[in-house]
Order: sequence, then C-alpha cells, then structure tokens
Amino acid sequence: MRDDNGRNTIIFVVVTAIFLIAYQALVLGPQAERRKAALQAQREAAASTAVTPDGTPVAAAEPGAVATAAAAPRPVVVDRAQALATDAVTGQASERVIIRTPTLSGSLSLIGARVDDLYLTRYRETLAEGSPPVELFRPQGMNHAYQALFGWTGANVAGGTPGPATPWRLTEGATLTPTTPVTLTWDNGAGLRFTRRISVDDRYVFTVRDTVANFGAAPISLRPWGRVERLGVPDDLGRQQILHEGAIGTFSDDGSGYTTTELKYGAWVKKPVEEEQSVGGWLGITDKYWLAALIPDQDERIDAGFRVRDGEAYDTYSATMQGRERTVAPGMQITHEQRLFAGAKVNDVLSAYETELGLPRFVYAIDWGFLFFLTRPILIVLDFFYGILGNVGLAILALTVCIKLLLFPLANKAYESLSKMRNLQPKMEEIKKKHGDDAQKQQQELMALYQREKINPLAGCIPILIQIPVFYALYKVLFVTIEVRHAPFFGWIQDLSARDPSNIWTLFGLIPWDPASAPVIGGLLVGALGLGVLAIVYGFTMWLQQAMNPPPPDPVQKQIFAFLPFVFTFIMAPFAAGLLVYWIWNNILSILQQYVIMHRFKAPNPIDGFIDKYLKKKPA
Repeated sequence: MRDDNGRNTIIFVVVTAIFLIAYQALVLGPQAERRKAALQAQREAAASTAVTPDGTPVAAAEPGAVATAAAAPRPVVVDRAQALATDAVTGQASERVIIRTPTLSGSLSLIGARVDDLYLTRYRETLAEGSPPVELFRPQGMNHAYQALFGWTGANVAGGTPGPATPWRLTEGATLTPTTPVTLTWDNGAGLRFTRRISVDDRYVFTVRDTVANFGAAPISLRPWGRVERLGVPDDLGRQQILHEGAIGTFSDDGSGYTTTELKYGAWVKKPVEEEQSVGGWLGITDKYWLAALIPDQDERIDAGFRVRDGEAYDTYSATMQGRERTVAPGMQITHEQRLFAGAKVNDVLSAYETELGLPRFVYAIDWGFLFFLTRPILIVLDFFYGILGNVGLAILALTVCIKLLLFPLANKAYESLSKMRNLQPKMEEIKKKHGDDAQKQQQELMALYQREKINPLAGCIPILIQIPVFYALYKVLFVTIEVRHAPFFGWIQDLSARDPSNIWTLFGLIPWDPASAPVIGGLLVGALGLGVLAIVYGFTMWLQQAMNPPPPDPVQKQIFAFLPFVFTFIMAPFAAGLLVYWIWNNILSILQQYVIMHRFKAPNPIDGFIDKYLKKKPA
C-alpha cells in the first residue's frame, strides 16, 4: 500500500495558502474598502455639519464625569474651529493656553484645564505632500473626542471641587513651553483655593502639580484623580490579531512585582476593570503608534480602572486613577503631583522615561508580542545600523547579514547534507525503480543509504525552522514600531512598513491607471492579485533556492513543491515592503552559500546549468 501522508500534508498546506489568498481577496479586502468609505463619509459630514451637545450632565460613573455625546441623540460633528472656540460642556466661550514644544503643538482649555487639543509635530498622517501632523487629542464636541482631565473629589465639600467644567483663571505664564510653565487658580468660594501648575518637557510628558489651600474653619478631605477618555473607537482601528490597541496599564498591589493589563476595545466593553489597586504604575489608552497614559507618583497608592459609559452614538472609554484621600487642615495646604504622557511610542523615549521616572515596564507600552525577547533586540540592532547607514532598508540588509552569520555553521551543515543528497539522486532513483510500489521497502532502503553516506535528510529543514521566529519578530517590528513608520528605502519604496506600492496591472507604473477603479474586481487587483516588484523577486528567489535542493522522490510532491513559489508570491505580496526586502536578501545570501558548498561537493545545481546552457561559448 502506498503511503500518502506526505502528499496529503503538502496538499493541505497548499489548500490552506489558497484559502488565505481567497479570504484576503473576498473578505478582508472588501472590509477595508467599506471602512475607508465610512471614514470618508464621516469626514465629509464633519466638514458640512455643525451640531453641539445639549450640555446635560451624564450620571457620573467615575470622578469628574461630564456630558459627552452619550447624552446627545446623534453623533457630535462640529468642526474643530467651533469646538476650540466654544466649550461643549458649558456652552461658554473657550479660553485657551497655547502649547508649543519641539514635539507637540496645540492648546489646553481653561474650562476644566483639559488637555484636549494636541498634535505630534514630528509625524505626519501620510506621506503625501502637505499632509497634516498626527492628531492625538481632539476637543470635546467633536466625533471621537480624546482628552486628558485632572481634578479633585470629596464628600460634601462646600463650594465644590474642580472638575471638567471648572472655569480656571490663568495667573502666570502665557504659552506652555518646556521653559515656561503656566499657573492656573480657582477659588471655590467656600474657603478652598486650588492652584494648578502645568509644565511640559521637550518630549511628551506633562506634569500637573496641584496645591490646595484651606482658608476655612474645618478640615476638608479630598482625593485627587486623573482621567484619559476617548469618545468611541478610532476609525483607523487595526483589525490584526497581532496588534494590541485599547486599554493598557501596569499595576502592583505592593509595589514590588508589576504586571501589565491589556484590554482590546471589544473586551473593554464586555468586561471593564472597575477597580485595580496599585502602588505606582501607570495606565492609559494605546494606539498602534501613540499613547496617552496617566503616571502617578510611584510611591502613591491608587485605585485605577478601565470603564465604559454607554451612549446612543458612541461609548466613552476611559482610563481613570484616584489617589489616596488627603485631609487639609484649616490654615494649611497640601500639594499633589501627577503626570501625563501624550506622544509617540518611541523605544528610546519610553526607555528613558522608564529610567528617569522609575516607571515599571513602560517600554512595554509598545506591543512587542510574545517573542519580545527577539522583537526588541531586533529593533535595537536595526536602530544601531540605522545610526551608521542612515537608511532603514540598508539597516534591514545589515541585520540579515548578522542573522546569516549567526546561523552560518548550522546552515553549512544543512547545505552539505543537501549537496550529498543531490549527488545521491541516481542511487535514489535506482531504489525507487527496484522496489516499485512498495513504499515501505523504498523507505527502508533510503534510510540505509542515508546511514551509509552519513546524511541527515532533515538537516535542510533546521535553518528554515530557526528563521521562522526571527521572521515573525521582524514582521512585528516593521508592523508596530514607529521607528520604521514612513521609513524610505530607495526608488519607489518610500515606506518600508507598508506594502510595495508597485503593481503588475499598471506594468509597475508604466501605465497611468488605477486598478482600484476597475468595476467588481478593483479590490482584487490592488489586494490579493496586486503583485509588486518585490513580491515577484521574492517568488523567483524562493524558486531558485528550492531548485537547488534535491527534488522530492514522490512525483506528486515534486509538482506541489514546484507550485509553492507561485503560491507564496501571492501570500507575501500584501506584507510590509521591509519584510520582503529582508526575505529576498536572506534568500540571495542562502543561495550564494549553498552554491559555494555545492561547488565544493561537485553537486549539480541550476545556476551552473544555466551558465553552461546560455552563457558559455560553444566550441567551434
């Protein structure tokens, strides 16, 4: 009886690959187009419609809860200028303090002292000329408002405590810069005076220092709080399972061992974290490249939570922390300090804050994945080579060389075994003819042949298996780290974190036509069937490397293996250009290494066959 297990396994792999291509073309592609169309429709609506909320307060599920679009019967879509000019909570004119740093621009509102208007000036939304800087925070009253708030809460405090609707008065400073902090004051009219000093460094951290003075006759008990909140899920929310976007925080009950809690938006709604007690730590909301995080004093015991307030239009997602209760005696004052990180998740920047502020696991705000022990070192090596070469693409090539050097001894042994097996092809064919359809006898004879020649038939698989986690880790680096975002290579590759923009259906730019405009199949032509130059080169190098290996003894397996480079050309086409650059260069180095070894063992190979057939001069 013939053993078909190997053939069935390969058929399963090929069918799975075809299924993945079809899924990308028929499901993921159309979904992406629908999301893009919905986002465009929302932007058009925001540009033409002006609706303000009615200002009715929402039942406070957390300290400082204010009216949001949850109280409105439909989405709030005022334009930005209107939202900046008129406060959406109180309906009053909004006085603002300008924020200017080397990395940030925007403003904070004196109503509530809310940091709600912030751009990251070193990053652009797209590579298009004139593209605006990345928007991090968005004012109350707009779709997907996003802001940070700070205040105090206390039971039965006459005159109230400062919150999102408090009208603060600017008493010192005019523009918030790294060298010029601003001071705000508010008197509750019942013996309590609150003074807030806000400063910002030259990167991404705001420091909010509150002083509470009690001029009354009785002691007052207060608790400080901070909150980062977002109205609705962002339009560009990633759908990839390998990326975390949503709530994130690092906590410890006793201040010793810290653990990181993560909630994607779906889990955030289903099972919010109402209260997490911690000594120090941090918490906030993370996007693919950006982070807004509250940072308490690392000796402070806090109550933290990730909560959701329901709304007819959008839910409001919030990360909230409350400090311990403080008592302000008559004629005395207390001071409390907390920080806000609002910026890009740059590895070096997060690592520096982790050291400077003593923040536990702050660098893990970047989603390194379960192979973090590979992912982060790969980024560090890439960054090192980038500092020398000045180009991320060249840094990827240098990293590939380092990986090949580490695997060189193992790969050498593997290619030696493959070369010996190549030389044994005639003997293997004789065994196959001799025993005909007796698969068991064939297998016994082949194993005996391998033992006599001291060959390990599985040695060729080892380098490939070892490179799989490296491949995944590099994919993760290219996908989630901002250091690679919008990083150019050469020629038409202007963003190594995005797919190759060239397309076979435009003859790689020679035809001025957008394949996406084709009816019915437009999505396929720019998606699963949109092969770029890099994908085709990758497919060719995969075929050549496979052609240098001994062919499978089974004819069906041989045909399937011959088909695999074609299949993987389409599978790899949508991947980041940087990943294809790595894999092509890795294949080329492997081919060169294998070619040298095959020459040493005088094993036939397709490169010499091509040279002999087409390039060598024939004798007269």
